[in-house]
Amino acid sequence: MTKTSGMPSGVDVKGFKLPIVGLGTWALRDVVRVVGEAIRVGYRHIDTAQMYGNEAEVGEAVRASGLRSEIVVTTKLQPTNLAPREVERTGKESLRKLGLDAIDLLLIHWPNPGVPLADTLGAMAKLKQEGVTRAIGVSNFTVALIEEAVRVSPAPIVCNQVECHPFLNQDKVIAACRKHGMAVVAYSPVARGEASGNKVLERIGAKYGKTGPQVSLRYLVQQGIVVIPRTNKLPRLKENFALFDFELSDAEMREIHALSSRDGRIVDWSWSPNWD
Repeated sequence: MTKTSGMPSGVDVKGFKLPIVGLGTWALRDVVRVVGEAIRVGYRHIDTAQMYGNEAEVGEAVRASGLRSEIVVTTKLQPTNLAPREVERTGKESLRKLGLDAIDLLLIHWPNPGVPLADTLGAMAKLKQEGVTRAIGVSNFTVALIEEAVRVSPAPIVCNQVECHPFLNQDKVIAACRKHGMAVVAYSPVARGEASGNKVLERIGAKYGKTGPQVSLRYLVQQGIVVIPRTNKLPRLKENFALFDFELSDAEMREIHALSSRDGRIVDWSWSPNWD
């Protein structure tokens, strides 16, 4: 576990900068309103996916903000769209739905063992070369998949987006990402609400006038991990972004890390890889 001093505003990876706090939009209600409010609060990183069915609404909110040049928009190819022809077709379709000048970051949402990884990443690199996307990355990749992806990708892989929170030990994946200069992007960073009410997180938070979820988020960003919490509640948008005015001690970081285990995973589907 690595602690970074202070609070970085973003993570620079291979010439691409990811804001440290973003908004996840999975199962988000009233997308245009919530994303628009998030941008007003200060969020400059919005995460969507083909699978979420809301790329058009995300794009509408980003365009309406008048701050397009400041905002990183991530979308993700669903696992049934990883054959090269489908990468090209649906990647361009995602850009059309977003209505933006380019996708900032295009990810493989979930690995698909039925499609050679080299083929998928080759097609994604072609989209990058054509200006459809500015950068490419992966999501839900294990250490073995990270190693393979780095070996076969024609373009730099800037991140691996994975479930990451104080209750799940992701040390191996985080170390593999850092070995290859990739950012770690944490989805479900407050463990789908489990951080609220946790005695350790709430006790530490009380010292700083913060909530358990804020401590969970601060624990991650203090390690240089990008977080993309999701909320439909406008007051919670502000709470999730209010991480810049306190710093956890080394002892507190260790205490929070002790909450983690390999059994703390929340997101696990039939198509999931064999987790580390």
